[in-house]
Amino acid sequence: MRLLERDGTGEFHLTKHLPSDVIPEIPPYAILSHTWGEEEVLFKDLEDGTAKKKAGYAKIQFCGDQAERDGLKYFWVDTCCIDKSDAAELQQALNSMFQWYRDAANCYVYLADVSTHQQDITDNPDWKLAFQQSRWFTRGWTLQELIAPTSVEFYSKEGLRLGDKKSLEKEIHHITEIPVRALQGYPLSDFSFDERRAWTEKRNTTLEEDKAYSLFGIFDVHMPVLYGEGKAKAFDRLQEKIEKNVHRLAKLWSADPRDPRVEKKGIELAKGGLLANAYRWVFDNHDFNRWRYQTESRLLWIKGDPGKGKTMLLCGIIDELERPVIADGGNLAYFFCQATDSRINNATAVLRGIIYLLAQRQPRLLLHLPENMYASDDAMAWIVLSKTLLEMLEDPNLKVTYLVIDALDECVTDQQKLLSLIVQISSVSTRVKLVVSGRNWVQIEEQLSTVAQQSKLSLELNAESVTAAVEAFIRHKVLYLSSLKHYDKTMENAVHHYLSSNANGTFLWVALVCQALADPDVRRWQTLKKLRAFPPGLDSLYARMTKYIDTSNDADLCKRILAAATVVRRPVSLPELIAVVEMPDDISDHPEYLEELIKLCGSFLTLREKVVYFVHQSAKDFLQGKAAHQASQKACNWVFPRGMEDINHIIFSRSVSAMSTVLRRDIYGLKELGLPINKAKTPSPDPLATVRYSCVFWVDHLRDSITGKDTPQQNTLDTIQTFLEQKYLYWLEALSLLRGMSEGIIAITQLNGILVSLPPNTRNQD
Repeated sequence: MRLLERDGTGEFHLTKHLPSDVIPEIPPYAILSHTWGEEEVLFKDLEDGTAKKKAGYAKIQFCGDQAERDGLKYFWVDTCCIDKSDAAELQQALNSMFQWYRDAANCYVYLADVSTHQQDITDNPDWKLAFQQSRWFTRGWTLQELIAPTSVEFYSKEGLRLGDKKSLEKEIHHITEIPVRALQGYPLSDFSFDERRAWTEKRNTTLEEDKAYSLFGIFDVHMPVLYGEGKAKAFDRLQEKIEKNVHRLAKLWSADPRDPRVEKKGIELAKGGLLANAYRWVFDNHDFNRWRYQTESRLLWIKGDPGKGKTMLLCGIIDELERPVIADGGNLAYFFCQATDSRINNATAVLRGIIYLLAQRQPRLLLHLPENMYASDDAMAWIVLSKTLLEMLEDPNLKVTYLVIDALDECVTDQQKLLSLIVQISSVSTRVKLVVSGRNWVQIEEQLSTVAQQSKLSLELNAESVTAAVEAFIRHKVLYLSSLKHYDKTMENAVHHYLSSNANGTFLWVALVCQALADPDVRRWQTLKKLRAFPPGLDSLYARMTKYIDTSNDADLCKRILAAATVVRRPVSLPELIAVVEMPDDISDHPEYLEELIKLCGSFLTLREKVVYFVHQSAKDFLQGKAAHQASQKACNWVFPRGMEDINHIIFSRSVSAMSTVLRRDIYGLKELGLPINKAKTPSPDPLATVRYSCVFWVDHLRDSITGKDTPQQNTLDTIQTFLEQKYLYWLEALSLLRGMSEGIIAITQLNGILVSLPPNTRNQD
């Protein structure tokens, strides 16, 4: 790009051609937004010295003078800073226009048809009517000139400032019908294709193709301009490019694992919302601010014990960073690892999620993703995805980018690979900053300590701040309980005192105790007795809850549910849970009864959108006997009296039985052979709802039901043979519909390995 600058004589001249793909070489500049009129100053007019003879020079003079008043030496005007006789330069300029407006320090909107006449606009309200009717709001190219820059200032024909995008927000929204969130700088990827295209419906361009070309930046696409192709063809190419990006994103991140943004909202909702007073302390923390504001500090490692609020702290950090980063043209991507969900507890899934968000917000980054990239989790996926991410982060057009990864300790598969990549990314560019969190694990600490420029934030070493944050959380919870249960002041103070005295800086403990007190079955007069039954410490609380469950008439069912929830590979829906856990018919036929059982397991399990989750990884660790607490091993024996192999065999057996009942030919009624999977619509109700989990994971549970030298019983082998003989093709069809063919291939390989390893006399000779 070229810029204009004023020389020592007061004249304006063009700079040399600055490489816009090398951001540090572009100095701060102002940019002009206007509607073209007669006698505009062109590139050749500045070159041959005739610019001042044209009426359009007044706008250049205005922009240069205003830039100087704002302390800016350089400015840019579209009429004369582009050599339109150079086809290659024009192509590059039209594809970069959104970026140039976004990167400008100030954007001045010169409204030639809005006159103030007087110097005091407060005494001359007539300009507002002219402002609403200004031609500027009807032009195609000015759409991106309104949305892209952070600072947009509006000036009258006389050069009098009318206001800016923020102060005139309501008027602009009313005129354009563009959502306020889009005007405020929220990511354009938050708005659908149809929404964004609607913003230009009432706008016109001199050349019909420009109506499509002016949307390049709105959709962050890069494509050749072909004047003469017509508006319809231009829009067809634009939509084809957008759909191609959408398809590549879909291949990268299938519909089954949750979008990291959806996952973040789900986490916040499950924890009762994001309470600002519980995380704001970090923005006054020395270690955090050293990482945030010092260029050389690339990595922030937040560590702490279970339940200390690391995940919600990261949610708050993401919210704090997101808007200013996106508004400045940067990017932010994040991922929440969960050990209880096999779809998001591995290093490859972390890369998919991070790349997905980066490309979702800046689709041009998809150019770094290989065309033949597919969604499987085979050994090549890590190699391809890590290479892609590194290339994205080295993209010369990339501005400051933040990567946030929560719960490194819950990355079960290839954790060391992920840690090594984090260390490598920390040395890629000063424009890339990372925040990672996890428990106080030595293996994580050792790996991350190799990063030269890092900040470390220990929640235990910041106990005073964490305790104050927990105290704010307690106040919030007690006020809610008081409103719900109609506590008097004495009761309210007693609850508050007990929670404050026993929380020990642990958000999760407070949340679980308050959840129990909020139970409708807990009467007001029972509150203190109930409260004092909760011991301090997470493991002690979990142990107390196992005893509570034992007193229930449904203890056996609760233990079956807890056992299944502990060994399943991902969170299961209520229908899926019914398929893998033996239930009385009256519960199987009424899922709402199952919800009541989940509530009985409330300190261990929770429901989000009818899906069963552990309240926290520490709850699962306790039931597996992994917690450093004597009661933890007892709990493992309590929930698995005959070992985990037994519950795995039950899930395998019930899965095969459920699939044998449900699976059939053309279960979605598609009727067409070879229909592309992206055109297959899920019927309502979904006939595969109960067996979605079973179809993908039944072989895993078969494998985990066999230990040591044990071999499958003959009846198990007969069950497998019958299922494969009768339902094999239907199973493959179901896997295809569930977008699980890659998992199916792995399952078949595993099954073959199990059968091949059997002694010869146990194999079916057929």
